[in-house]
Amino acid sequence: MSAPRAADTTSDEIREKSRLRRSLRRFDLLFFLICTIVGLDTIGAVAKNGAQGFTWLVFLAVAFFVPYGLLMAELGAAFPVEGGPYVWCRLAFGRFAAALVTVLYWCSNPIWLGGTLTILAVSAFGEFFTPLHGIAKLLFALAFIWLAVASAIVSVRLGRWVPSLGAFVRVAVVGLFTVSVLLYALRNGVGGFGPSAFAPGYAVFIAVVPVLVFNYVGFELPSAASEEMLDPRRDVPRAIAWSGLGAVLLYGTPILAILLVLPRERVTGVGGFLDAARQVFTVYGGSVAGDGTATLAGTGKVLGAVTAAGFVFALLSSGATWIIGADRALAVAGLDGAAPRGLGRISPRTGTPITANLLSGVIATIVMLLAFRLSAGSAERYFAIALGVAISTTTISYLGIFPALVRLRRTRPDEPRPYRVPGGPAGAWLASGLTTFWAAVATVWLLWPGLGTDWFGAGGDPDAALPKGVGRAAFELTQIGPIVVLLATGVLFYTLGARTRDRRQS
Repeated sequence: MSAPRAADTTSDEIREKSRLRRSLRRFDLLFFLICTIVGLDTIGAVAKNGAQGFTWLVFLAVAFFVPYGLLMAELGAAFPVEGGPYVWCRLAFGRFAAALVTVLYWCSNPIWLGGTLTILAVSAFGEFFTPLHGIAKLLFALAFIWLAVASAIVSVRLGRWVPSLGAFVRVAVVGLFTVSVLLYALRNGVGGFGPSAFAPGYAVFIAVVPVLVFNYVGFELPSAASEEMLDPRRDVPRAIAWSGLGAVLLYGTPILAILLVLPRERVTGVGGFLDAARQVFTVYGGSVAGDGTATLAGTGKVLGAVTAAGFVFALLSSGATWIIGADRALAVAGLDGAAPRGLGRISPRTGTPITANLLSGVIATIVMLLAFRLSAGSAERYFAIALGVAISTTTISYLGIFPALVRLRRTRPDEPRPYRVPGGPAGAWLASGLTTFWAAVATVWLLWPGLGTDWFGAGGDPDAALPKGVGRAAFELTQIGPIVVLLATGVLFYTLGARTRDRRQS
């Protein structure tokens, strides 16, 4: 299938894209999306907000997730061009805007991989196998990061098995955990909560919205590899529909189960899911002490280890899947003159953007080393700060992607659209407006946690929303500093792409 008429090309792009290999089928996209959207790393961060976290999960499924899926289904089917989000933003708002958006979109992933995913993997391995310290901790973290990067470097024919296995592992881990919660409840009862616990509150709302928005994004990611799909115009909308339903279930079920098993004060962002798993697995062997400490034995210990291994692989597959997609967006930016030409190099042997992949690995490694040093041994503090940076850079990038729908409806009305957001122009404006609004809201509350805590007569201290032991000035430096650096990098990349732009074909 030929690329859409909207996709202008350069001679470099023609040569490099000839190395791409069409091999992604509908089920590959479905597994890719499940692996992209369902990240087990943030389940604890939502659950620690109590039953209200579940309330807001359902609310944003309607107010954000549904319009977001509709929006991306139209863009992915109408403009199935390699680079996906970069191309949509470039067609709508120009190369310079697309350059800034793409750098933020791309770099949020190595930050996430080297940050939250790595610390969770290290913590899980240490809790269920053996504690990691010093050189052992460093080697494990390096192996975790570079296995994810290697999954992006190998050919799509091989690399697609990582998200496929990651999707199956997610279903298996969540399924085992859910069944175990039911057995645990039959034997020991549950802490439970009344209907009033689900009543929404503003303080929890502003704390949990950024994480939930981050949970729900990823529908556009497979479209970064559109020219490696067999039939993107048909497969993208269908894969989005099925994966969206699965994502809500795979998020909601474990969060509700954690709330049934653990008191809210014992749920942490780092250990929420695995702490609950450790407790419920005592039904297979083990005990829970008076202070709530769970100790596994026999079959319980074996299942705990298996679950921890599955959890670590799910984290790795999340990082690998996002690297696979986001690096392609950056590579196409390089081919199009919005980034250095070298970043657009496609390996003739594997058909993947190897330079962008390696750069992602280097950045993830640097983030990991800095975070280990600056966190002073506090996994929870490291997790909170790194997650904030990863989410804010992502949500800011969406401010240039979500509005592209209405812009392209107006500027390119004749482009074939196998799928359209229902409701005509009003439906398109509603989908773009809602998603852009939530991305902006999430960004503001990430960059200034606790903003509005004392509004509407609620009272409270905004600084209580900061990670424990971190002051306001120090926290803001960790959040705003990387964004300024990345925006400057976007400007630099655009400048370095000038020679490529000068060679564009008419």
